[in-house]
Amino acid sequence: MRGLTLFDKRWLYPGLRVKRWLFLIVVGIFIFALGTSFFLRVVFPTSTYPYWLRWLFLMPLPHPWRAVVFGLLGITLFTLGLVKLSQSLLRPFVPRNRPLVDVLYRYQRQEHGAKIVTIGGGHGMSTLLRGLKEYTGNLTAVVTVADDGGSSGRLRRELGILPPGDFRNCIAALAETEDLMTRLFQYRFGGQSGLRGHSFGNLFIAAMAGITGSFEKGLEESSRVLAVRGRVLPATLEEVTLCAEVAHYENGELAGWKRVCGESQIPRAGGRIMRVYLDPEVVHAYPEVLRAILEADLIIAGPGSLYTSVLPNLLVRQIVDALMATSAPKIYVANVATQKGETDDYTVGDHVRALHEHIGYDVFQTVLYNTNTSPHLPDDIAWVQPGPDDEEWLNLVGADLVDERVPWRHDPAKLARAIAQHFLHGVKEKQ
Repeated sequence: MRGLTLFDKRWLYPGLRVKRWLFLIVVGIFIFALGTSFFLRVVFPTSTYPYWLRWLFLMPLPHPWRAVVFGLLGITLFTLGLVKLSQSLLRPFVPRNRPLVDVLYRYQRQEHGAKIVTIGGGHGMSTLLRGLKEYTGNLTAVVTVADDGGSSGRLRRELGILPPGDFRNCIAALAETEDLMTRLFQYRFGGQSGLRGHSFGNLFIAAMAGITGSFEKGLEESSRVLAVRGRVLPATLEEVTLCAEVAHYENGELAGWKRVCGESQIPRAGGRIMRVYLDPEVVHAYPEVLRAILEADLIIAGPGSLYTSVLPNLLVRQIVDALMATSAPKIYVANVATQKGETDDYTVGDHVRALHEHIGYDVFQTVLYNTNTSPHLPDDIAWVQPGPDDEEWLNLVGADLVDERVPWRHDPAKLARAIAQHFLHGVKEKQ
């Protein structure tokens, strides 16, 4: 087992909380040895010992040599015992073939990392969290509760709970055993039973909500059971419906308007989304969300569907008020590619204009966008790039963010690395 590697310079890094306890152990052993030496100094000169016992204590050797031999032997036995004891105690908690220093270093870096609040939903949010959890464990994901499609929509209608789908994705992304947990939470039941189409993760969260008596408590207990690093919070605990005003054009001329309600129905409306709003329009934010925003070191909106994942959170007025009150940097992560039915032909600036038009404030002036446009995209989508005048009014930060396997989505590691390099530099770590 490679659980404990002593000769690794990372053991000397500050914050691991190892050196102080090793020093205390050494001091204790030294004091014990000092007391023992005083006792032996009195006993040895006044006693007679067999020949073999005299050699066992190296009494024929000069005092300096005896000190060296016993010192080296003591250090060797102490180190060996400490290593073996640590391996035995930590074996259940250290992944196989992974050095203990890696586990401790990652844990301490996460524990003392910056407080980051992410706002959004859908696959974009889980992608962001999957990358950021390598840099900090102080993550708070604020997730929309407007989802009404698929398994989430059915549970919402039948059980009267908030839609668990986006929460499921975020919890799976933040879990320690992410690969296995993602496969388990995303597993969908087949057959012809009433479970058909439901994902295991949605049912798990619904069951937790039933056991604990509330959706928010169910999320908290689900996170605890699955060893989630961070928190996943609903933007509001009230039941809301996302609606949109969609404009239809013929030959470049406005032909009419249509009101569409239901998050899953909006991208299918077949026109240009002009405005989205909540029904009811006035709802209260979940208090823990406001507290997290006001205590954050960095706030990130996106990536994700602009109108159906990001904006529903910002339509809760108290959340916007908290964003305006905090001094933390606030950035918007633009999508890599346009989304059919929502952001066709949008530039980076178009995304930010939509945010400003809906929330009424210039909250997000700094935008992180993708610069790698070399992979091939499907014909019905295009790269999201800055418009001709976007640099004049936006603080643009570009980086290669593309997932080479699925180029219309972000790569978690690239995205988190870009955020750490450009926005976490200089953020004071929590002491």
